[in-house]
Amino acid sequence: MGAKYTEAQKRATMKYQKENTSLIGIRVSKEKRALYQSEAEKAGKSLSAFIIDIVDEKIAES
Repeated sequence: MGAKYTEAQKRATMKYQKENTSLIGIRVSKEKRALYQSEAEKAGKSLSAFIIDIVDEKIAES
């Protein structure tokens, strides 16, 4: 069996996220979300990682 995710680990993760990350929300049509999700899966990435990579690539181009 795998290790259990303890309450202490949960608290540490939540603290790290609060101190070091920001949440960005966007709204897209359900069709666009399905397309984005499909492309992310083809790339072997989560939807979030896929979007972040594309934004980073666009910034690097400019």
